[in-house]
Amino acid sequence: MKEVKVLLVCGSGASSGFMASNIRQAVKSRNLNIKVKARSEKDIEEYLDETDLLLIGPHFKHIYNDVKEIADPYHIKVGVIDQEAYGSLDGNAVLNTILNLIGGNDNE
Repeated sequence: MKEVKVLLVCGSGASSGFMASNIRQAVKSRNLNIKVKARSEKDIEEYLDETDLLLIGPHFKHIYNDVKEIADPYHIKVGVIDQEAYGSLDGNAVLNTILNLIGGNDNE
């Protein structure tokens, strides 16, 4: 699998930072080639050139269509993180979502 670059976005980037850390742990335990960054939703456009998949925190799903419109010209897939997985900071569950969205195999 080529390296996949994932950008998580939320309001301030703080809660997605915790989520990103847990996803990175899950990525490491499964020995996958996925890099995860967390940023504020206002910073999305700064990272489009280095993003393959953009995930939005569930509390920001109302901006999905706007984000999709911004990401489409860059051929970036966009998804919304499941509320339960986000609320419990379940890195494995969100990693499963990432793998589904990019069409990767789950090595678990």
